[in-house]
Amino acid sequence: MTSSVQPTVYDAMRRAAEERVPAATVTVVKGPPLGKKLTVIGGETTGSLGDAELDAIAVAGVAELLAAEKSETRPITHKGEELELFFDVYPPSPTLLIFGAVHVAQALTRFAKALGFRVVVSDARAKLATKERFPDADEIIQAWPDEALLQVSIEPNTYVAILTHDPKFDEPALIGTLETKAAYIGAVGSRKTNRERKVRLREAGVPEANTPEEMAISILAEIIAVRHGRKGGPLTEATGAIRADS
Repeated sequence: MTSSVQPTVYDAMRRAAEERVPAATVTVVKGPPLGKKLTVIGGETTGSLGDAELDAIAVAGVAELLAAEKSETRPITHKGEELELFFDVYPPSPTLLIFGAVHVAQALTRFAKALGFRVVVSDARAKLATKERFPDADEIIQAWPDEALLQVSIEPNTYVAILTHDPKFDEPALIGTLETKAAYIGAVGSRKTNRERKVRLREAGVPEANTPEEMAISILAEIIAVRHGRKGGPLTEATGAIRADS
């Protein structure tokens, strides 16, 4: 027996979330036409708030709020009526792209997953880039940075952490990501650079990060600040090390 039940908005939103497609619903919560709803999934609209002009205002608001990753209620004057539209947005989860399957990457992956990131780990060294070492990673790419970048879609909500300490990995990763739409690109410096920066960090009152977990938290603190449009504190502007030399 074939069911005649049509997919609900909830079903469509759930599929969008599973497929990492940006989605939103807009509902008139004050004024006529009260209760009207418009759904936007991947740029395609379903339903209507009553007329094409109001729908266009809603779609523009959806694009703005998806970029800001936030929901809100907005007052709107339309054809002499005072309305309020509730924008309920569902941006795809942010992606953390890690180059370098090192110890810090293991801690960074665990913490990022706890914060809701989709985590991709890339390293050409097959012995390091394994599911055993990164059980929490959503994707593991065993490839050089330029090859890995062909397999990853870098969007405005992608954050990049380059952790290899090796120019033959670091430089292609930096060159390849700087021209993208990534929201954040961070690279751990060389030992020589770290030593030179250590004094300036201490003078600025920034404590050193001595363990992989501390380094991971330092990196995530900057990423979270960037994601929410705030400064990352002294580490963002400082040029010093975030860990002691081993």
